[in-house]
Amino acid sequence: MSTRAARARAACDELLLDEEFLADPYPVYAAWREDGPLHWSEAFFGGAWVLTRHADVDAMLRDTTRFSARRTGGWVMQTADVRQEFQDFQQLFARAMLFLDAPDHGRIRGVLNAGFRADLLQRWIPTIERRVDAILDAVDAASGFDFVEVLARPLPAEVMALLMGIPAADSATFIGWSDELSAFIGSPSPSLAQARRARHSLLGMARYFEGLAAMPQRIDPEGLMGRLLQAEAEGGIHCGAELLSQCAMLLFAGHETTRNLLGNGLRALLAEPGAWQRLRREPALLPGAVREVLRFDSPVQYTGRRAAAEMVVHGQRIARGDLVIALIGSANRDPARYEQPDRLDIGRRGCGLLSFGAGPHVCIGAALSLMEAEIVFGRLLERFPRLAAAEGPARWNGNPVYRGLSTLLVKQGAQVAQRATESCM
Repeated sequence: MSTRAARARAACDELLLDEEFLADPYPVYAAWREDGPLHWSEAFFGGAWVLTRHADVDAMLRDTTRFSARRTGGWVMQTADVRQEFQDFQQLFARAMLFLDAPDHGRIRGVLNAGFRADLLQRWIPTIERRVDAILDAVDAASGFDFVEVLARPLPAEVMALLMGIPAADSATFIGWSDELSAFIGSPSPSLAQARRARHSLLGMARYFEGLAAMPQRIDPEGLMGRLLQAEAEGGIHCGAELLSQCAMLLFAGHETTRNLLGNGLRALLAEPGAWQRLRREPALLPGAVREVLRFDSPVQYTGRRAAAEMVVHGQRIARGDLVIALIGSANRDPARYEQPDRLDIGRRGCGLLSFGAGPHVCIGAALSLMEAEIVFGRLLERFPRLAAAEGPARWNGNPVYRGLSTLLVKQGAQVAQRATESCM
């Protein structure tokens, strides 16, 4: 074992909330991969097996026989003295499609798939473009602006409201709820205070959707919530907690992942010498560039499963019920899968990234997130061709799962453009 790997292994239990690690976890991931494909760590939810390499992460996410998505019980209920307090939270949380196995997972996903059809998403492109333009009309790019606060944070919530068929004016309320759920889900060991705030937020979302369901005239029947209500009437979705849970978690997941894709992606494109100018010259590269920034700095760094049966993996005995972590951020930088994985290459081809997961639980909103990112980066390229990161460090959100920026200052100007041109000569 290398000295670097030994230090990384020894520090693993304390590392996940370390500021230096949160700012750049990838050197540590490299040490873990070098040390081996599977590790035991007490840092993740009191103890879990951690898969570090692309082939193993991909295989685990596709294997629904040996690995179960049902994993919320010990996470939410924590200790015996607070179980009563969190029963309503668990009732909602555990019914989200994200945490269900077959056949329930497939039943609910089948209802929602229709709302994410490519032809339906395409209809929203002009609406999203107009909203992005309206936001950018209000910024002073020459003086600089905070891209996360101005655009990456509010836009995905507004888009998810549109897609769900609920009033877009309510989207600002969702962001605070989403932040509290993100802090809870993203903590390797949630505090009681974090759990209570997450409970308050999830129940708030549920009450909101319950109120809307009582006023169907406010809901677009072609939106996701309208489809869920219709499925409930037809018996395809169970009434009560199951319906409300899907609404809440769709809103959360659609907002949280996309806002971090936008922030992480723009930061990566502006930091790589010549990348922004190349995209300006070759706009056809944009779809591939969005996928490359997803690989390079994934908005979701890891996910988990429970072992459904005892098994041996890489010589280690994994007991039934053990938590297994798929370290997506590490898998996306695996040199066995990608050439020069620590380099952002917007011309990279065949980029089979794992940022949206794999297998039956692959992110249902992946196409929507990609579409939003292509629209946002495309409009920025057209309107601010000399865009660059402003002075001062980017501020990270401190979340080891939902990796993202809380601040990204950007600006454009003649001097910035001169430096950018020189950097790609």
